[in-house]
Amino acid sequence: MPYELIAILMFSTMMLMLLTGQRVFGAIGFVAVIAALFLWGDRGGYDIGFSAAIKLMRWYPLLTLPMFIFMGYVLSESKIADDLYKMFHVFMGGVRGGLAIGTIGLMVLISAMNGLSVAGMAIGATIALPELLKRNYDKLMVTGVIQAGSSLGILVPPSVVLVLYAMIARQPVGQLWLAGAIPGLMMATMFIIYIAIRCRINPELGPALSEEERDVGWPEKLRLLRAGLLPVVIFAVMMVPFVNGWTSLVESSAIGAIAAFLAAILKGRMTRQVFETSVRQTLAITCMFMWIILAALAFGAVFDGLGAVKAIENLFTEQWGLNPWVILILMQLSFLVMGTFLDDTAMLVIVAPLYVPLVGALGFDLVWYGVLYTITCQIAYMTPPFGYNLFLMRAMAPPEITITDIYRSIIPFVGVMILALAVVMLFPQIALWLPNYVYGK
Repeated sequence: MPYELIAILMFSTMMLMLLTGQRVFGAIGFVAVIAALFLWGDRGGYDIGFSAAIKLMRWYPLLTLPMFIFMGYVLSESKIADDLYKMFHVFMGGVRGGLAIGTIGLMVLISAMNGLSVAGMAIGATIALPELLKRNYDKLMVTGVIQAGSSLGILVPPSVVLVLYAMIARQPVGQLWLAGAIPGLMMATMFIIYIAIRCRINPELGPALSEEERDVGWPEKLRLLRAGLLPVVIFAVMMVPFVNGWTSLVESSAIGAIAAFLAAILKGRMTRQVFETSVRQTLAITCMFMWIILAALAFGAVFDGLGAVKAIENLFTEQWGLNPWVILILMQLSFLVMGTFLDDTAMLVIVAPLYVPLVGALGFDLVWYGVLYTITCQIAYMTPPFGYNLFLMRAMAPPEITITDIYRSIIPFVGVMILALAVVMLFPQIALWLPNYVYGK
């Protein structure tokens, strides 16, 4: 059987298993090992899975994953994020659309604490959304704000999705995190500009709070400012030594986890329940990602052995004569299509064995492409019918917000994200300047 046909058969089998509801790592790992057994016999088949497991266990930067997830859950479970929103409520409430702008700021800080979009969504839907609706903010706008803001969690460091990409693409995690920082802040700024313009044109979308609601006295304002800046201090304590080269990435992640733990203790919020929930969630998410990475490595090894990457490269560049930029755009479009029925991890492990080597062969920077992939995942998170963030919002939103409202609310924010994606594609240094500067030192 031709190797090209084997590659197509592997993809179709894997997609069929995913559509039947099988777990991502199970479907991908099963197809990889079975294909290896048929291609290279018992010894070759077993070696594929075993070598992938050894490679995973020897990848030292993977230790950052449980550290950052633990840090995020400690800060969210100990309700430190509640203080953040109260701070934005007081200081931004007097501006038209100020609470919506403050919600984007909240999401950026939550992203810097956790690295997952689900944390921002949970906090935004349970804390910010009721307050915004109670103050007569337009329900379509604020629903879109929370969904768009929470998607920043997979781009702003420490992004867990970029850790997964780093492992599969064999790129440094530190460079990828730094590469995501400026595009993430740029996208958040674009969201804020959009909200400010909309509320300037139509003040009824985001009315300013009255002086009475914001007048809490300077002692309370100072207390909220200290509480709200605590996560920023923790992030600085963690990242400044790393950026200056004083600590490694793994050491910085440990500093962040310890700093968050001590902050919760000092505020009297580190209860047994908070600690137990944080540890359980950390273990669950870390194990899930390790299984996915293990399956993806095995799948990629089979594809390397088949020479499928060379065949695809030859098809695009020589037989079809496509320009490298055209190929890159087609890749991003394929992610958007897959995002209608797959989540980000499934998309990456399905196409990474083909796309990542192809991107390198076309002469593009793999760190930069990691940022493009992540932004495209953000857009896919909010694209019907699957739309990971759409389902999370439907589960957490109050009854007056319908699924139709949720779908309509994301349209302008998806437009902003597509614009941000185009800007980063046209100007790669937006993503590459910071890692080049830091690692150049």
